[in-house]
Amino acid sequence: MKTDSLFYRLFKNAPELVLELANLNYANMQDYYFCSEEIKQTAFRLDGILIPPKENTALPIIFVEVQFQADQNFYSRFFCEIFFYLHQNKPVQPWQAIVIYPTRQTETDGNLHYAELLNTERVSRIYLEDLINPPPDQIGLQLIQLIVVEEEKAIKTAQNLINHIKIQTNQETNTDWLDWVKTILIYKLPRLTREEIQKMLGYKDISLKETRFYQDAFSEGKQEGKQEGKLEGKQEGKQEGKLEGKQEGEATIILLILVHRLGELPTQTIKRIQQLNNERMESLSKCLSDIKTPDELNSWLNNTADS
Repeated sequence: MKTDSLFYRLFKNAPELVLELANLNYANMQDYYFCSEEIKQTAFRLDGILIPPKENTALPIIFVEVQFQADQNFYSRFFCEIFFYLHQNKPVQPWQAIVIYPTRQTETDGNLHYAELLNTERVSRIYLEDLINPPPDQIGLQLIQLIVVEEEKAIKTAQNLINHIKIQTNQETNTDWLDWVKTILIYKLPRLTREEIQKMLGYKDISLKETRFYQDAFSEGKQEGKQEGKLEGKQEGKQEGKLEGKQEGEATIILLILVHRLGELPTQTIKRIQQLNNERMESLSKCLSDIKTPDELNSWLNNTADS
């Protein structure tokens, strides 16, 4: 799972964090919702769009991109996606763009063709290396810091964050933030067991199926399956398209659980799991609790291949 997927899932659940990170203060920030959108008849996809309430046409549509890899073509692609979106949808609101980089070194130079855009207030560039010790009351920014902090500092950072969460949030919000702390640590420290993370953090364990991350991933997989199935229905691969999105979401969840329990998996093992058909993916999900070692996982995959 790439780091940027963590950001997009987090922004989906707390869209106001994007504005907070960019130091943009709009009224009713919590009324924005976060989505991704395929641009029709092109190969472009906008991974993050903050949509304001329809009744407030003064608030801008905000295009969000988390860019953790150097890409010489990034700005040409990003601005093409934005202007295609504006051409196709003709929104009545103004627009802004926010690009989130881990460091300044990651950014590629876009001044040759895009300096006039990059140097206006329309485009904000955020460098997470500048995010040092966010104020205790800004829980969301502290959570973002946890995503990018060095691995050896992750547990201490998480412990401090949990203390702030318990002090400053109500019970319902408290649970959501704690879910996210756990999810991020599972991603950052895959060699630690669930019990070890629980002990280090000092709070009661929560079933992965109850976390927001699990629910989002599973829901997203099913939705992608429906969309791809409709598209592929016009072509020869109708059934394959219908299942592909669902399988991808389920594979992500299964791999997250296995990495959390067994540690880093070989690339070949990951590919074998991702290539399981729908029936065998479901079978694997049912027997996950019985798989406690890499050898048991390989044995299950080998027996499945032989059956």
